[in-house]
Amino acid sequence: MTGRRLSTLLASVTAAAAGASLLTGCGVLPGATGGSREPVTVMTWAPDQTRATNMPGMPAMAQTFARWVNSQGGIDGHELRVLTCNEQNTPTGAASCARRAVREKAVAVVGSYSQNGRAFMAPLEAAGIPYIGGYGITEDEFTSSLSYPVNGGLAALLAGHGMQLAEDCDKVSLVRPDTLAGDRLPKLLDAGLKRASKRGAVDIPAVEDATEYTSQAARARDKAGTEDGCVAAVLGERTQTFFDSFRRLPEPTGGARSDDSGPGSGSGGSPIRISSVLGSVGQPVIDRTGGARSPFEGAYVTGWYPEADDKSWGPMREVVKEHAFADNRVDPTDTGVQTTWIAYTVLKQVIESLDTDVITSARITQALDHGARVDTGGLTPPLRWMYEDLLGAPDFPRIVNHEVTFQVVREGRLVAQKPGFVDIGPTVTNRG
Repeated sequence: MTGRRLSTLLASVTAAAAGASLLTGCGVLPGATGGSREPVTVMTWAPDQTRATNMPGMPAMAQTFARWVNSQGGIDGHELRVLTCNEQNTPTGAASCARRAVREKAVAVVGSYSQNGRAFMAPLEAAGIPYIGGYGITEDEFTSSLSYPVNGGLAALLAGHGMQLAEDCDKVSLVRPDTLAGDRLPKLLDAGLKRASKRGAVDIPAVEDATEYTSQAARARDKAGTEDGCVAAVLGERTQTFFDSFRRLPEPTGGARSDDSGPGSGSGGSPIRISSVLGSVGQPVIDRTGGARSPFEGAYVTGWYPEADDKSWGPMREVVKEHAFADNRVDPTDTGVQTTWIAYTVLKQVIESLDTDVITSARITQALDHGARVDTGGLTPPLRWMYEDLLGAPDFPRIVNHEVTFQVVREGRLVAQKPGFVDIGPTVTNRG
């Protein structure tokens, strides 16, 4: 056979093979039924290895979710590509992550944490990129028309926490970050307390990244008093540091109360009840500080979602078990991980509702604005972001989920203090 005839034959075979590849769906994701749809790129950011609050589990959960859906053929045939970014707990870091999302053509930012709302929302709004299921710690997440929160943020937690504490606390001290976001917390807690005709809390600002809080702890205990007094600390990752300082305080004059089984009595027998909100105290912190012997034993905690042992978390636990590959950042009991799971559940159901080969940020936004309804399997009420679904609170108009859960630490586990959800919508709407 001549070289020319061999080249012709090889060319024919190559062409035939290429045609066969196209006919059989070359490039289709594993598990897909046929056809080819464009990948979907999204971003998840959170601070990591900073001196303040860190949330490494949120990007890790996003990657775990992507591995899961891609192993099943993607979301409605679309491969899910997740970009992650270290927000660094700084406005510069948050803005840099947002600009990267724009540059790499992300169609949404999903399940992320940042205290720097002004820094990241402006670039996203300019590019028309929706912010789905952020952690809920900034005002901008509840005011921007491109933000689609899955919980009521710190507003719901603090207002709900005031309602939870009002049942048992005569005086309350609140230790919170000395930041712009922290400045809003006292009024929200007071709104919950005052619905039960209780006086407002004593406001004690504290440096967010301090290594000890002895002076703030002493003031908090003094102002709460020893008769039905409560100390609430909402300092993110530093809440554990605060309560470590709190338990090391010398015993007050008069000693501990005789009933050492009440909330916050802990192993030290303190007469002061202690409390916090999920995100500042959660099951991982309780486990890390001694479980049933933790200083948080008996503490009251307000959360957005059911307790970590609730059966509604079963699907997420299965995904983590099969696809996290022993990544210890992905703790199913961590509130950031839980929020990310819910946020990606929203993304998945919205993309499936579109049923189109090309997913854009504009199409996602349009679906969310025109009635896309998301079922989270009981982890939240059904979610929808049409105008009539918005709570319309003066400072938090984008809240659609205004329900919280009341929990308590018993034998080292966060369990329901009160079954089901508590609606705090009227408290947030009518706060003074």
